[in-house]
Amino acid sequence: MHFSIPDTQEFHDESGSPYMAFNVHVNGVFHCAVRFKQLHNFHEQLKREFGNNVLPPFPPKKLLSLTPVQLEERRFLLERYIQLISQEQDISNSAVFNSFLLNAQQETQQQEPEDVSLEIFLMNGHKITVNIQSTDQTDLVLEKVASQIEVPEEFVYYFGLFLIRKETDGDNSIVRRLQDFESPYISLNAAMKDGLHRIVLRKSTWDLQYDDHLLEDRISMNLLYVQAVNDVERGWVQPSKDQLKRLNALQEKGSKKEYLHFCRTLKYYGYIQFKTCTTDYPHPDCRVVVSAGNRELNFRVEVGSQQFKEGSFKVTRMRCWRITTTYAEANGDTDDNMEQGKDGKLELAFEYLIAKDTLKWVRIISDQAILMSMCLQGMVDELVLKKQGKKIRRPAVRKKEQSHNFIKRDSSTNFLKQISSGGGGDRKHAHKKIVEKKVVVVRTATDDSPSAAQNAAQKAKHSVKRIQDKITTAVKSPLRSSENDAYDGGVGDYGIGDDDL
Repeated sequence: MHFSIPDTQEFHDESGSPYMAFNVHVNGVFHCAVRFKQLHNFHEQLKREFGNNVLPPFPPKKLLSLTPVQLEERRFLLERYIQLISQEQDISNSAVFNSFLLNAQQETQQQEPEDVSLEIFLMNGHKITVNIQSTDQTDLVLEKVASQIEVPEEFVYYFGLFLIRKETDGDNSIVRRLQDFESPYISLNAAMKDGLHRIVLRKSTWDLQYDDHLLEDRISMNLLYVQAVNDVERGWVQPSKDQLKRLNALQEKGSKKEYLHFCRTLKYYGYIQFKTCTTDYPHPDCRVVVSAGNRELNFRVEVGSQQFKEGSFKVTRMRCWRITTTYAEANGDTDDNMEQGKDGKLELAFEYLIAKDTLKWVRIISDQAILMSMCLQGMVDELVLKKQGKKIRRPAVRKKEQSHNFIKRDSSTNFLKQISSGGGGDRKHAHKKIVEKKVVVVRTATDDSPSAAQNAAQKAKHSVKRIQDKITTAVKSPLRSSENDAYDGGVGDYGIGDDDL
């Protein structure tokens, strides 16, 4: 997950007195606005859950009103804090972490719990309507959808709920996977202002061995079939003319399992394809089609009209990756560009072992950079899961008798029932201080120190803007880096070695 606090916004209490809240973005999308005291209360609950020695230091309180410079420094420190704790899986999977973010989203969007109907789509446009509470978290909604269409319990979390957007060319692009700490109903309503978004049910696993289990169940197999047909139709899977003829024949016969078995032999089956973007490899300003799947990022670089040169980058040969925002210099005045929000572009960069003892940074400029990063993280997580001999998690057992006590922006108390920790079982406490974790932070076209951004606090008088507008301010404190530990031995047998060269 990628957390950032790019800016702040001003609120007024019941007496009319102003106060500042910090805008928390998750995976590039505005999630909630929270006050310092809410985050401090959250920190205190994490201390009770995990112990003070595990957590990074929390920004200190101030007795007097903050100057713009002090406010920017606090924003910077709070962002670093939430980035650090989100990297520790024991914490980010905990009920207190997910409950706080769900509660904050609910308060920010002013959504009270109520009975609602939510439409979930398959990739062929088939609609599933489920009756839920408006504040139900993602995994609870996923379980209800799976139960309604009779997906076996052990296969529920082979699938996920994804937010997609209809593009101007008529195609649907994946925006992001919905997380357990958000309400799909609230998130969809926030995105639906343009009327172009919907939630779809898709397979969420990467390793094709998991498909072997799904093929033995009729409902799960049908879900795979619907997705495979859609991927072929939109060109994500690229069969030859003869292969396409055979696929069409199998589809006409209704031979779904045979269709899937054959489709699995084709190039790019199981990949997610991103919109055409720009890379600096093999040379600067290359137009490239990037796809993620089969433990790799695949590049198809345009070398001529409808001509491509192909290459791939294995996840196990990536040392780390990061996301930041870059700015194009205009008349040598980059600072003005940042202040005006011009030319800000998301960049995914990964450090790759291209030869023995030779690491190279490869950069991709794309507004889907965060989704690419999440795909990489998903593939790495599966590698670690298999290495540890663990299985895809099952629906969680929720302890309904427990609750969390969070304060709201007006200082009143809000009790939230404990939600799923995402683990589906007992969870051990973290074993080492989070501050010991390595974090690559890249700042582009600006000084690292908080004092260098004295005007940043003036940018955020308006909180809900286009996502692109929000991202342009993130250069003051970029989205956190996501690191693949495979190179450092974190994936064990899947780590990089001479045999990979």
